[in-house]
Amino acid sequence: MDEATRQMVAQAYDETVSESLAQGHSQDIAHREGITAAAMFLSSISGIEDQAARDLVESLELQQT
Repeated sequence: MDEATRQMVAQAYDETVSESLAQGHSQDIAHREGITAAAMFLSSISGIEDQAARDLVESLELQQT
């Protein structure tokens, strides 16, 4: 994954986590929602299968900044 794609995936994660936390969800739930959103985003822009996208996103070890 190139750096521009990685940054967009991280942004999708951060935005989703922020929204989830603002809705009163726990950090764990917000993190899971962020991973899912980032994986869906990656899958949609790259055309890779959902599970492969999720595996790639999880390998980035994203955390809210």
